[in-house]
Amino acid sequence: MRYTIASICALCLVTTPAIATEFDRPIPQAQSATAEFWFALGSIALIAALVLVHKLVARS
Repeated sequence: MRYTIASICALCLVTTPAIATEFDRPIPQAQSATAEFWFALGSIALIAALVLVHKLVARS
């Protein structure tokens, strides 16, 4: 137990933030025509589902 605590303390001293590399921001990519198509299809499907749920729960 004594050696476990000592080794944990030693590891805490060895690992410093100076070892970490600097964060590089990701470069945004242009949206492709395929991605726009699937986004439009998903948006239409979501609106259709919302209309269907509205008709299902609407009081007659």
